[in-house]
Amino acid sequence: MKELICIACPIGCHLEIYEDENEESGLRVENAICKRGVKYGIKELTDPRRLLTSTVRINSEITSRLPVRTDKEIPKEEIFNCMKLINAIELKAPIKCGEILAKNILGTDVNIIASKSIDR
Repeated sequence: MKELICIACPIGCHLEIYEDENEESGLRVENAICKRGVKYGIKELTDPRRLLTSTVRINSEITSRLPVRTDKEIPKEEIFNCMKLINAIELKAPIKCGEILAKNILGTDVNIIASKSIDR
C-alpha cells in the first residue's frame, strides 16, 4: 500500500493505493472523493510528471533573470537534468512571453518557454 495526499484539487484527499489485478491499471485507489483523485493516484505511481519553473540569465537593462517554465509536464526523474540545461542558458533581450528558448529538452517533447516579455 502507498499513501499520497492528492493535489488534483483543493480538498487534499488522503489516498491509499493498492495493487489490484482486477483493475485495468493494476492499481486500486481508495479515499478519493472525486475521479481526479483516482486519476492522480494512478498517474503518480505509474508516470509521475511535473511542470518545472525556474529562471535563466538574461543580458538586459531591466533585469538579470528571466522567469521560464516547461510548456508541458516533464518526467519527474528528469527534473535535475533539465535544471542543468536551464542553468546553462544565457539570453539577450528582447524576449517575448511564450517564446521557445529550448526545444525538445532531453528528448521529452517538452520545451522551455519564457514566462515574461523583456523589451530591452
